Order: sequence, then structure tokens, then C-alpha cells
Amino acid sequence: MTGANGFVGTALCAQLLDQGFEVRGAVRSERSVIPAGIERIAVGGMAGDTDWSDALRGVDCVIHLAARVHVMREGSADPLAEFRKVNVAGTRRLAEAATAAGVKRFVYVSSIKVNGEATFERPFSESDVPNPVDPYGISKWEAEATLRKISDETGLEAVVLRPPLVYGPGVGGNFARMLAWIEKGIPLPLGSVRNRRSMIYVENLADALIHCTTHPKAAYETFLVADSESISTPELIKTLSEKMGRKSRVFSFPVSLLKLLGKFTGKSSEIERLTGSLEADASKIRKMLGWNPPRPLDDGLKITADWFSSTR
Repeated sequence: MTGANGFVGTALCAQLLDQGFEVRGAVRSERSVIPAGIERIAVGGMAGDTDWSDALRGVDCVIHLAARVHVMREGSADPLAEFRKVNVAGTRRLAEAATAAGVKRFVYVSSIKVNGEATFERPFSESDVPNPVDPYGISKWEAEATLRKISDETGLEAVVLRPPLVYGPGVGGNFARMLAWIEKGIPLPLGSVRNRRSMIYVENLADALIHCTTHPKAAYETFLVADSESISTPELIKTLSEKMGRKSRVFSFPVSLLKLLGKFTGKSSEIERLTGSLEADASKIRKMLGWNPPRPLDDGLKITADWFSSTR
């Protein structure tokens, strides 16, 4: 597993160990902290010249989590080039090395951003024409295409998952910022928002990954994966507030004015994420693999809120 010491990797390692799998974690250095019971192999950075030979020796399946992820303050003059170095060239190198090592299956965690940034009349599905917009989404789509080409040429059983926002204990980014706003009692002008957002609890994603690792029908397939329920931004804030024992301080404000303010302040993308819809239709993985999220949305939000409160 790449990214074994990350947010998703930590949850996945725990479930794999509980189910009796032998897990080897490929990490950047010997100093990287990984879950107990995981064999550690240091490979340095992930790029087009990474040596994977030790990490892949005797491996049946690769679960590829590691990536250059979306950052709020991009410092590179050419972000797409930087994303491609890790997400495209790095994935190509790993898949080619996995094939040479006799690995049977390669499970790749992509992103719903391959489908696009927003949904309107219906949720995204696997049959949609990809429409990535930002450098991260573009690099993930290119990595998928690279993996498919290698799979077609070699028979490597490539499986692709595209999750939406992943939440749970240890979450960072925008979700952690929202938790902090609620904890501080900051009034939020989102009461007029009427959107629907798909998310996935980290343990649910880990469970879906294990299905894709073991199920015969998963080979060569792409799956969108999400919790059973979608939720609006105001509903999300209200639910998290209740779980944290805080008063929900959401008030109504015209969405059109919010978007206008976003343009003036250079925060249009952040406003779009808070006000727009992004839903994923996960019916394919449920029908084909018999997968259902073990944790309902309400439970996942409660566990996440409890974790956040315990850190304050």
C-alpha cells in the first residue's frame, strides 16, 4: 500500500489487519510513522524514477493511495506539471513495476473531480464523459488513462475508485475548517443554500477498497463510491453543531451575493464548494460487488465531531 501513513491509509491498514491480511506500507522514509503491524519499506519520493523493487517483492495486490493532493495555496508556477510528476508519472512507474513483479491487481484511488466540479440535474456516474477542471483533477484523469493503457497491454487487473470528500477522525482541509468555525460559534451565511453534496466516511472508503481488492468482478472496473445519503451544506453544519453540542449559527443570505463576494475576494472556488451540488451515484459498486457503506452518514458525522471535540 502506498500512503499507508496517511488519513485513508491508516483506516485501511486497521481494517486489513483485522481481516488477516499481510500488509506492506511503502513510505517516504524510515522515519515515517505507520500503524503497528505493517511492514515498512522506504521508497523516497514518488515519481517517474522511484525504485519499487523491494516494496513489490511477493505482493499480490497494490493499493495506490499516495498522491500530490489539492492545496489551498499553490506555490508552483506550473501546478499541472507538479501534479503530473507525482500523480501521472509516479503512477505509471508503479504500475509498470507492479506488472514486472507479477502483481495481479492494482487498486487506484482517483477522485470524483475526474467527473467534474459540480452536478446539476443528476448525480455523476461512471458513464459520464470525464470533465476534470483543476490541475489535480486533470492529473488524476491522466493517471487513470495511463493505468488503463498498461492494464490493456499487460492484463494487470486495474480497479479505479473515485471518492468525493472523505471525512472522519483526522480529517483536514475544508472539513476541518468547518468544524473549527462551528466550534468557535462563527455565524455562517449559508442558510439559503439548497444544494446536495456526496461525501464518504473514511472507514466506509476503506471497506470499499477491500471489496475492490478481493472481489473477482472488480477487475478492470471504475467505481464511484459514496455514503448512502447526500446532504446540503446547511444540514451538514446543523448536524455537526448538534453533535458538538454547539448552537447552529447559520443565517440566510442571498447565494447570488455570496458568489459575487467570492469573485471580489478571490474565493470563488471556496464559495462554489459551499453552495454548489456535487453528488455521486454509487449504485454500480453496490450492485456489482454487493458493497454497502457499513456506517450511515449520521454515525460518521458523530464519530468525526467527537474526535474533533476531543482534540480541543
